[in-house]
Amino acid sequence: MPVSAAQLTGPPAARPLDGELPAELAIDTDVARRIIGGFIRAQCDQAGFDRLVLALSGGIDSALVAYLVAESIGAERLLCLLMPYRTSSPRSRADAEEVVRRLGCASELVDISTMVDGYFGPERTDASPLRRGNLAARMRMAVLYDHSVTWNGLVVGTSNKTESLIGYTTLFGDSACAFAPIGDLYKSQVRQLAAVMAVPDPILRKEPSADLWAGQTDEGEMGLRYADLDRLLFWMVDRRRRPPELAAMGFEPAVIERVERLVAASEFKRQVPPVAKVGPRTAGIDHLYPRRRPGSARR
Repeated sequence: MPVSAAQLTGPPAARPLDGELPAELAIDTDVARRIIGGFIRAQCDQAGFDRLVLALSGGIDSALVAYLVAESIGAERLLCLLMPYRTSSPRSRADAEEVVRRLGCASELVDISTMVDGYFGPERTDASPLRRGNLAARMRMAVLYDHSVTWNGLVVGTSNKTESLIGYTTLFGDSACAFAPIGDLYKSQVRQLAAVMAVPDPILRKEPSADLWAGQTDEGEMGLRYADLDRLLFWMVDRRRRPPELAAMGFEPAVIERVERLVAASEFKRQVPPVAKVGPRTAGIDHLYPRRRPGSARR
């Protein structure tokens, strides 16, 4: 049975947002919760699956998606994979295990260290932390899709709107999924909804990190605070303000230019691979089927 709203809701006063939520990004969490819950159920129905599998990192994004899935289709239909690398923070694993404990969903630990290190080997000593981090993300994707077969479930994505817009994702890594429940929520909005759904406080309060290498943090790598970045993206993308208007609002021209470049340069990550049209009907262009497909299917 789906987890009840009462089980997934804590007292708002116990989880303050510490002033990090820009006013214009405030959302009606009840509405967002209903929309995303219905979306999750619809995606399962359309694909003909009643189970889901996700990568649970111990961060706020994957924790929120796990809670949303548990509420919408039931924790017993969710498999969470914990996939640490040898340099991953022990706290990340502990936080992920606490989410599993609270939800009561199935979980499995798969250490990807030998997979990543086996590829690079001793001869690739010049491999940068970013290169290793990207491979780790793709190894996790491979493990997820293998387990989607044994669990007989779809892979559910955990990326948010901020990451998608600036390209802060690994193509065919953490961006690979059947559908993305929180893909239209900025990071600040993810935090707002996670607080309402009683995601554990340590996850809400810790500094966001993809845990790609020891000591890595999202904001440190980007050089921008999520609250500031989200607010700029909101006015740039959702409200379609031009650079002069954004500058008049107080955003630094250099930051505006940098974020615009990031959004434009990462467009290829947000689209399916283009197909050179040669024949009269081309798959994905003018030869389309409704997404509803009962029964088993390749993932």
